[in-house]
Amino acid sequence: MASQRNGTLYVGSTTDLLKRVWEHKNNVVHSFTKKYNVHNLVYYEVHELYVEAAKREKRFKNWCREWKLNLIEEFNPTWRDLYKELF
Repeated sequence: MASQRNGTLYVGSTTDLLKRVWEHKNNVVHSFTKKYNVHNLVYYEVHELYVEAAKREKRFKNWCREWKLNLIEEFNPTWRDLYKELF
């Protein structure tokens, strides 16, 4: 998730993407995304098993910012909010 194009980034994993993004967008939990206004889903991956997603999240969090931005740009060049496209 991102606050805006090239803005603050948040990386997480979940078993229910729609629910989790909704929670972030609506500031349901006091969290990093609430504090830094990170409400746009700009990138996501689907994995068969949660353990795979958790491993990917850990690797992704260790990437340098430039690599993360490049991955988002390849997947979503306009940085549009992908949340509504999940329905």
